[in-house]
Amino acid sequence: MRDECDTRISDALMAWYDRHARVLPWRVPPGSNQTPDPYRIWLSEVMLQQTTVAAVQAYFHRFTARWPTVQDLAAAQDDEVMAEWAGLGYYARARNLLKCAREVSRMGGFPRTREALQTLPGIGPYTSAAIAAIAFDQQETVLDGNVERVMARLFDEHTPLPQAKPILTGYAASLTPPHRPGDHAQAVMDLGATICTPRNPACGICPVMAKCAARLAGTAPSLPRKTRKPAKPVRMGIAYLGRRADGAWLMERRPLHGLLGGMLGWPGSEWAEMAPTDTPPVTAQWRAVPEEVRHTFTHFHLRLSLRVAELPMSADGMFIAAHEFRPAALPTVMRKAHALAAAHLNISEVS
Repeated sequence: MRDECDTRISDALMAWYDRHARVLPWRVPPGSNQTPDPYRIWLSEVMLQQTTVAAVQAYFHRFTARWPTVQDLAAAQDDEVMAEWAGLGYYARARNLLKCAREVSRMGGFPRTREALQTLPGIGPYTSAAIAAIAFDQQETVLDGNVERVMARLFDEHTPLPQAKPILTGYAASLTPPHRPGDHAQAVMDLGATICTPRNPACGICPVMAKCAARLAGTAPSLPRKTRKPAKPVRMGIAYLGRRADGAWLMERRPLHGLLGGMLGWPGSEWAEMAPTDTPPVTAQWRAVPEEVRHTFTHFHLRLSLRVAELPMSADGMFIAAHEFRPAALPTVMRKAHALAAAHLNISEVS
């Protein structure tokens, strides 16, 4: 039940949002007569998972220019979508993006409710609530990292994350109004992104500073509290980058399930905590590259040793012709390996 204090906080947030809303390519600005496009909202929310607004905008523009509707995306080739996604990481999201687009196209459009949206591939509790609220004006509670931080400070909540999620969800639900719930959700996100920031929050210009319990207690900069995460393990691997005289690269397609699933990459060893066995994919004069590639995934740090070779035209394997090879379409770790190997092979290529 919303009380008078909740209503005042919501009203202050909405008045601030109407004046200071961020201009984002997927957003319908407050006061506009435009109807929100659920395709653009869904696409942006999937892209924004584990990624920043600044990093996503260029990808969003390219995707929507190439595939303006969910039906266009549903009809796209898997490899084309995965190539455009390269660099955003978390490639399971790209695979689910295609699955979801095809299911929505088959259904004739996005469902309107959180419950129905959550049955679609790759759409979880947060994304379903965001689409339902922002695209369809449903009174749903949207809780991302920015909203968690704002709620923890507004209510001076010291329970550490992730244990605090249900508590913070309850606070956010108490503030969500029946009128313009999508704009309210975006207002709280914008507040967290621009004023109630992780470090050095600008409390002096916050539209709800008078109601912020953590500001009054002097605890705002330390919230939300988080349970300390264990140190990430280090895994090691070997990648083999071989190139024929005609410029074709020896590559492999990774298994559909697992890390970088379905993406093109370099043949190599398993990534494990023990030193890998040096087993080249084809017979050649493989040379060790003195430097190694270092890359961090969600659950571990990777140290990747490289081997390079000029391969004979008769070599077996899956080769990508020079005119088809696009370094920029590779996952980031594979792109790093290519850049290092190309320097040692004394070649340069247009990405």
